[in-house]
Amino acid sequence: MAFTIAISKDRTPLKKNIWLQIFIVFFLINWANSYIGNTDTANWILENTLVFLFLGFLGFNYKKFQFSDLSYLLICVYLCLHVYGSKYTYAENPFGYWLKDALDLSRNHYDRIVHFSFGFLLAYPMREMFLKWLKFPAWVAWTLPIEITLSISAFYELIEWAVADVFFKAQGDAYLGTQGDIWDAQKDIFLAFMGAIIATTIVSFVKKALNIR
Repeated sequence: MAFTIAISKDRTPLKKNIWLQIFIVFFLINWANSYIGNTDTANWILENTLVFLFLGFLGFNYKKFQFSDLSYLLICVYLCLHVYGSKYTYAENPFGYWLKDALDLSRNHYDRIVHFSFGFLLAYPMREMFLKWLKFPAWVAWTLPIEITLSISAFYELIEWAVADVFFKAQGDAYLGTQGDIWDAQKDIFLAFMGAIIATTIVSFVKKALNIR
């Protein structure tokens, strides 16, 4: 059961990709658990709208475009972090409260963890997409994930504003999870941005150390 870190030229049917099957089952269990016993179903639906769209995109394009097992693993971990947050709302996440007590923090920082993870965990899959699928030059494939992470993070904050203040005001506080921090949006964007920079830097060092092209 080999674990691949790069996209092969051959397309692997889902039934033959054991690792991807494991990731799918693991995520679906976590996804179902996030819905069962959630503290706010309306907020859960809002938080998972983009998950539905993203999974639809991956599934629809699977036969034509496939990520490496490493990228699927990173995507799976990020989605699990996100849906775990959607179960309780980010501001009321139990793990965030545990960290708050253990490290004597001023707030529940689970939302910060997920925003950082967005850049840190998804930069590599984005790089792979630009490099292998779209055949972009290597330097473009390195810089675009950082730029796109910054852009998507800013756009997501606009979505949060629209959801909270225009369309679903009743869910506003739970969806935003600012916890009284007036700079919450800016900090979230910065953490995602730094996550992408750190991820691409680590991958660059690993590739150079192992002489991987």
